[in-house]
Amino acid sequence: MGFEVSDIQAWEDYATRVLGLEVSERAEDGTVYLRMDEYHHRLALHPGGKDDLTYVGFLAANKEEFENIKSKLYESGVEFVQASKDEIANRHVVDMIRYDMSGIPAEVYWGGHVVFEKPFYPSQPMSGFRSGPLGLGHVGLNPDNGDEFIRILTGPLGFRDSDALGGPEVRFFHCNGREHSVVVGRGATANDPNPKRIQHFMLEMKALDDVGFCLNRVQEDGIEITSGFGKHTNDHMYSFYMKTPSGFRVEYGWNGRTVDDDDWVVNSYRSATVWRCKA
Repeated sequence: MGFEVSDIQAWEDYATRVLGLEVSERAEDGTVYLRMDEYHHRLALHPGGKDDLTYVGFLAANKEEFENIKSKLYESGVEFVQASKDEIANRHVVDMIRYDMSGIPAEVYWGGHVVFEKPFYPSQPMSGFRSGPLGLGHVGLNPDNGDEFIRILTGPLGFRDSDALGGPEVRFFHCNGREHSVVVGRGATANDPNPKRIQHFMLEMKALDDVGFCLNRVQEDGIEITSGFGKHTNDHMYSFYMKTPSGFRVEYGWNGRTVDDDDWVVNSYRSATVWRCKA
């Protein structure tokens, strides 16, 4: 994912000192790349005033799958454009396309840059992030039209239903073993008529203590906790939520359950949490 942020230095400090991410590179165009595993980066910070998501990228396993997704997008009536050489270089990929998912700027790419020769070095003492084949975590998004977004997500991109919250109001989808990688939210409401494109993103840790140590850092720094430590009903994640320097949220958690499509049953929930402490 890429974010356009108004205060790069505040974000870099937050990402390293609070979240434990590693700065992989600072590019000449101002992009700051953030690393959490063997990939050159999973998150990128771009200077600008939007303080919101500027793109979400979906990884195709290889060139054949990449071309197949392009064909399915075309057949589904989704217009896409070939990324420029500069955009491909900025994303550190072999090839990439860009398109719109009902107001969500999206990309599909293949051949992400992996740097096994430079082992990931977290900026805080921790056991590490649970990523690898499960991807960076999950992201909650606010499209203009949830049905149209879901049509593209489950059609050309091949995501599958995980579950729903509040009846059909909030939907969860997976593309790998993680219980969900994308959350499709309510979008605009009376209380928030102009929501950011991103609600939150989630980072999962390998140990519960990593979550506790981060919670201590957040409290010591006076960062706003928007939802206290608790356990979710659907993915069983133990986590808490905090504000980023751009105003949207990060969920920091541990012990999310995984999906086996051979026996997975889609359920709905009326409550988001089994239990939760006050923020």
